[in-house]
Amino acid sequence: MLSEAEFEAILADPSKRIAGDIVWEDDLPHLPARRFRVLVDSDRSWPLAVIGWWQPNRGKLSYGLVHTGARGRIVGLDLGYPPHRNPTAEILGGTHKHRWTDAYGPHWAYEPVDITADWDQPLEVWRQFCAETGIVHAGALPHPMRQREELP
Repeated sequence: MLSEAEFEAILADPSKRIAGDIVWEDDLPHLPARRFRVLVDSDRSWPLAVIGWWQPNRGKLSYGLVHTGARGRIVGLDLGYPPHRNPTAEILGGTHKHRWTDAYGPHWAYEPVDITADWDQPLEVWRQFCAETGIVHAGALPHPMRQREELP
């Protein structure tokens, strides 16, 4: 299981990186939704991946940093979602971030002040997500709808 101290070490590690372009795929059960999953490399070999999910017909966008040992997201950013209820009963607005804690695992969330883009700006949100998580992406992330329209 992941400890909060290990979580903080992961976030502080400046060697996290994604090399190459990211490809959105159709999320067949939820079309026109699109998704991706890509591994994150690091000098410390953390077992990490990033997931993305975009559902334009419902106005939703999510990015998450996944730790395979924790069996789920350790950082999550959700835009366009219904209000979120924390384990402490606090209710948050639609846009919220999840952050790993010892007490609540991936279930504790808060309203971000550093996310200035909205669900329909997935590239800008991606840049903000990478900045927060300390991931360097050396490649392209195309707009999910434009990429789909360009496919044969």
